[in-house]
Amino acid sequence: MLLRVLIFGKSGQVSRELSRLAWPEQMEVVQLARDACDFSDPTTIASAVERLAPDVVINAAAYTAVDRAESEPELAMTVNGDAPREMARVCDRVGAALLHISTDYVFDGSKPGAYVEGDETHPASIYGRTKEAGEAGIRAALARHVIVRTSWVFAGHGANFVKTMLRLGAERPELRVVADQHGAPTSARDIALALRDIVVARSEGRGAWGTFHFTSAEPTTWYGFARAILDGAGFVPVPKLSPIATAEYPTPAVRPANSVLDCTRIHREFGIPQPSWRVALSEVLAEINLGQPAARG
Repeated sequence: MLLRVLIFGKSGQVSRELSRLAWPEQMEVVQLARDACDFSDPTTIASAVERLAPDVVINAAAYTAVDRAESEPELAMTVNGDAPREMARVCDRVGAALLHISTDYVFDGSKPGAYVEGDETHPASIYGRTKEAGEAGIRAALARHVIVRTSWVFAGHGANFVKTMLRLGAERPELRVVADQHGAPTSARDIALALRDIVVARSEGRGAWGTFHFTSAEPTTWYGFARAILDGAGFVPVPKLSPIATAEYPTPAVRPANSVLDCTRIHREFGIPQPSWRVALSEVLAEINLGQPAARG
């Protein structure tokens, strides 16, 4: 029996990786770009889902400009809060399951240890509040959902910390990077692989619905991540890297001091282990240098 998978998003980091994956033969994958469905107008979602009649929907589209969201709260809420709720409602009507990507920013970062799925959310930024609203809307509208919270996403394409460090490393002899925010860099490729594995598992009756955490293993800081990027990029000479406190680099949006997520549940339910961000970083740097993605997956 053919299983139709509809992916919202085509140009984002995770959505591009989803398009690169090899999917099982019994799955037909349809991917919609922004011009086919505008999340700033959630009414366009229903017609797309009803027309394509998918069995599974993956929402890989989002408003991800964390700082800009502080000055565009209405747009951020429409895309991250209202659109996922409407998507869940139409999925419920047509009998489709929904996979949705969320974020560590739903937490304020004050917990001393790793966050588990059941911890109380308390976002400190507009972006985090809009993503929290999207989660709540999905839970209220659709039982057959999987929400995957992740953190510090990077890839060989798009706007992300790796690309920024490479650009600045080529322009400046010295860089100052925050060293008191802790989290796990997670590659878009690994997130895409996890989402595909969840689709396969649920189609076979394995796993569970609900909220899950998925990040790479070995938490670090932005400073530690930057160090690995610069060391792996082969700069000659290597730019000097200095650790600084968050207070020395103020931003419009408040970032969590602790973004570490406990990923025990996704491994228990789906058998998905935490990958190494160092391995993924090596692949991403090679992709940037060679202009082609790794063959993994």
